[in-house]
Amino acid sequence: MSEQILTITELTREIKSDLEHRFPAISVKGEISNFKLPGSGHIYMTLKDEGAQIPAVLWKNVRMRLPIELKDGMEIIAHGRIEVYPPSGRYQLICTSVSLAGAGMLQQAFAMLLEKLAGQGYFNQEHKKPLPGIPEKIGLVTSATGAVIEDMSNVLKRRFPAAKLLLFPVKVQGADAAQNIINALSYFNHPLDPAHKPDIIIVARGGGSLEDLQAFNEENVALAIFSSTIPVISAVGHETDVTIADMVADMRAGTPSIAAEIAAPDTRELLKHNEALLDRQSTALYSKIEGTERQLHSLLGSYAFNRPQVTLERMQERIDHSVRFMTQSLRSAFMRTERRFSSVTERLSLLDYRKTLERGFTLVRKEKRAITSSTDLYEGDMASVIFHDGETAVTITGKEDLP
Repeated sequence: MSEQILTITELTREIKSDLEHRFPAISVKGEISNFKLPGSGHIYMTLKDEGAQIPAVLWKNVRMRLPIELKDGMEIIAHGRIEVYPPSGRYQLICTSVSLAGAGMLQQAFAMLLEKLAGQGYFNQEHKKPLPGIPEKIGLVTSATGAVIEDMSNVLKRRFPAAKLLLFPVKVQGADAAQNIINALSYFNHPLDPAHKPDIIIVARGGGSLEDLQAFNEENVALAIFSSTIPVISAVGHETDVTIADMVADMRAGTPSIAAEIAAPDTRELLKHNEALLDRQSTALYSKIEGTERQLHSLLGSYAFNRPQVTLERMQERIDHSVRFMTQSLRSAFMRTERRFSSVTERLSLLDYRKTLERGFTLVRKEKRAITSSTDLYEGDMASVIFHDGETAVTITGKEDLP
């Protein structure tokens, strides 16, 4: 019987078939080392424990869906399949999903998200919106069951019964809790009915384990709280519980009851404040009245008020003086104008041609035109000779030159 001799390719093919058929879906726990993230976006790493190690690959499309960022030293649970890579003659784990391992899995995820959001400024004080002093409507995002609603209602009835409580019931833990909370915040910020838009929102639930509070440590919930245009108070768990939602919110309350006390003013304190305002306004009003009364008494006792006739007589004297002055000024102006007119009239009369005719001169006209030279007349012309006392028609029979 001859010995069977295989090629390397044949042997590798046999191993690949058997191994991949034997481990089509497995889960492996190990620590990450040799972590690499090249430009392709795929992750190449080694998973190891105290006795062995295995190469692992995480394709880009899987990496993009991870809620956490992997790095060396993390202990994870990788789910996937075994694959043999013939060119290098090695087997490797192809990861289809990854989660943190051990009891500290959620704490690690919390710490990583906390660091990420802090770096983006989500917790900065300048982003915190001021709470309204006297809210008319308070939006409540919590479970429809449990003691939160009753506790907060009791606080509001005691402190500020005028406030209207608007409830948007949500799941506060489990797979759909985060999306429920996001939907509630979105509705209160953009309600179909404007009457359902509150002045402040309280996101609340009772205490629980870190797993129970996980919905309030989700990044998308933190973004929804941060993006709300309405101030948000976070009241998740007990005093010792701190969530990402607490730190992103505009105000954190240790319990839902404390949140209600923060959101709603105390009616008794408001009444005291109003009374103090009324006292200050009354004091200011009385002070103004007293000041006005003093001014009035001073006016009543003044010389001008008690002797108005004297004041009126002085004013009449001023008016009479003004009238006399204006009359005299007008008369003087009229006389000056009259003298100028007489002078002009006299000068104009000296230029009147009739005065010249009265001194023995005559005026010759031809065809209604004054003749000033003998050259303008010809033998046979008809002309008029004007004297100071009449006019005579003449015919030119001849002309003689002056010696």
